Amino acid sequence: MPAPAVSFVTPPNSPHIEALATLGVARRYRRGALLIQEGETGDTLYIVLQGRLRAFVADNQGRELTLGMYGPLEYVGEMSLDGGPRSANVEAAEASTCAVVSRATLLEYIAAHPEFALELMARLIRRARLATDSARSVALIDVYGRLVRLLNELASSKPDGNGERPLKERLTHQQMSQHLACSREMVSRLLKDLETGGYIAVRERWIVLRKPLPARW
Repeated sequence: MPAPAVSFVTPPNSPHIEALATLGVARRYRRGALLIQEGETGDTLYIVLQGRLRAFVADNQGRELTLGMYGPLEYVGEMSLDGGPRSANVEAAEASTCAVVSRATLLEYIAAHPEFALELMARLIRRARLATDSARSVALIDVYGRLVRLLNELASSKPDGNGERPLKERLTHQQMSQHLACSREMVSRLLKDLETGGYIAVRERWIVLRKPLPARW
């Protein structure tokens, strides 16, 4: 399965999303709860109010690939509002609260605020571009290259006082393997090699980039 270019940065808040959230029904989900199941027909949009959701696909052997992580005022489920089946699973990555908006409510809101349709369109375009990047990544970049890309995306943009760049997210090796479409053992081995080479450090289970990662390993 392809390894997508996953964004961990919450986009600027949209007043439309905030307004739409007030029209939904607030529901709480425990960590690990499945909100959306791939293949099912659905007509609801989930807007995150608190916590984080994880979108993923899985094969018959139970292997999973993370497609994206979504935090407050991001939303999932819009791709099935055409009446088609859900294209991925979505679970609560941590205890979360979401505003659940029905298709009818969404269409009424768009009718009253047609400019919001452009926001939805822009999001679908971004998803299409990410899918293209995913195909390019799996075809042209090896596992190490995908790991470097992930670490650089997660790292702070500016070095700290020690010239190091800590990651903005603390992921387990299993979670990283789900982003990279490889085994947890492969991730552990590559990270250990980078730590031995002095490129990264692990402090209280938090990865820090100590110097630029080599393009190839």
